[in-house]
Amino acid sequence: MSDLALSLRQARPGDAAPLARVYVEAWQDTYAAILPHSLLSGMSVAVHAARIERAIKKGAVLVAEDPGHGVIGLAGFGAARDRGLGFDGEVYTLYVHPAFLGRGAGRALLHGAFAALKSRAFQSCVIWSHAQNNACFFYETMGGIRAGQRRVLLGGQEVGEVAFGWKQLALSRRKLTI
Repeated sequence: MSDLALSLRQARPGDAAPLARVYVEAWQDTYAAILPHSLLSGMSVAVHAARIERAIKKGAVLVAEDPGHGVIGLAGFGAARDRGLGFDGEVYTLYVHPAFLGRGAGRALLHGAFAALKSRAFQSCVIWSHAQNNACFFYETMGGIRAGQRRVLLGGQEVGEVAFGWKQLALSRRKLTI
């Protein structure tokens, strides 16, 4: 599959519903064999749109768009919620619609989130990922180092998460060409 004719931009309030749809569909696809069906089937675009709209108002959401397909991905970012790992910035969410995986959108969103964090005077970044998510391989490929782990409760099930960190907000050129 080829890369997309992708553009990134700051999210606008009207983007909340399409972004929530990407978010919900990405979760349902990624976690189908990992998390309880009741959690995934109970996800609501309306509920997530309201949450995403609050983040948009803070100016902390990027949109990935393709001219032929519209909104295909999102990244939410800001200050690290847990400074104990030694990172000041955090990418809270990075999701690409399942139909567009492997075509450069995730890489572009991560790069864009790093640029946005850097413009806000952040120096480093952490991302938490479900331990069984294939995104773990992506974050390692992009230069993230395993920086921590934790257990969280999702849908009544305890699951592991892994932190990937970047001490500098930059992706190496070698990593970007993969």
